[in-house]
Amino acid sequence: MDIHTLFNALLLGLLEGLTEFIPVSSTGHILLAGHFLGFNSTGKTFEILIQLGAILAILSVYWARLWQMLITLPRDPATQRFVAGILIAFLPAVVIGVLAHDFIKTVLFETPKLICIMLILGGFVLLYVDKLDLKPKYHDVTKFPLSVYLKIGLFQCLAMIPGTSRSGATIVGSMLMGVDKRAAAEFSFFLAMPTMAGAFAYDLYKNRDILSAADLPVIGIGFIAAFITALFVVRHLLDYVSRNGYALFGWWRLLVGGVGLVALLVWG
Repeated sequence: MDIHTLFNALLLGLLEGLTEFIPVSSTGHILLAGHFLGFNSTGKTFEILIQLGAILAILSVYWARLWQMLITLPRDPATQRFVAGILIAFLPAVVIGVLAHDFIKTVLFETPKLICIMLILGGFVLLYVDKLDLKPKYHDVTKFPLSVYLKIGLFQCLAMIPGTSRSGATIVGSMLMGVDKRAAAEFSFFLAMPTMAGAFAYDLYKNRDILSAADLPVIGIGFIAAFITALFVVRHLLDYVSRNGYALFGWWRLLVGGVGLVALLVWG
């Protein structure tokens, strides 16, 4: 394993952690960056498996709250309802993810022009929704109607197209259904745990025969880098969006998508 590949893995891991929980599409960013860096992972597993670092970042920040939920789950109806809501929101991604896994990995992941277009379209959507005079009805992530949890889960499925953004789809969907900006981001965190863990486990299972020990250093470096940067983002994102909204991320998507399209035209 050459030092150049390991350095690229470090850069992509940092990028994964920085972008996983903000609505700019972490997968789109690392696929585009990997394309221009000439980085090719075995079966495109690196881009999925390093998400485990981001998952652990959430767990470390929300550990006390998650532990309290685990303790109260057997006897507290409110906790049971919230866990049921997360599972309901998670279910559509399970069905579509399993059915479309091969198409996503072999076609959509290999189409950088599509990623750039989705980044740009998502940027316009984010800017538009952020400026709407929405009247939030839901401020507590544990008290959404069950139908709202399901609809958020359906929005999350749009992120099967790289460049869309899992967090972006869930946040926009939540806000359009009356969730305030902070709660929309927080529920996106909670929904990320089963979604990303499920994607990690399923992708590892699907590629178990082609991965080798030689892939471990690359994945390990990306995992550690993703954990460190995601930890920073999770700790500060809620306060930021409460004060400033999501416009910055919309402009960032337009910039990256536009520059990516130009670069593809120039360099291919």
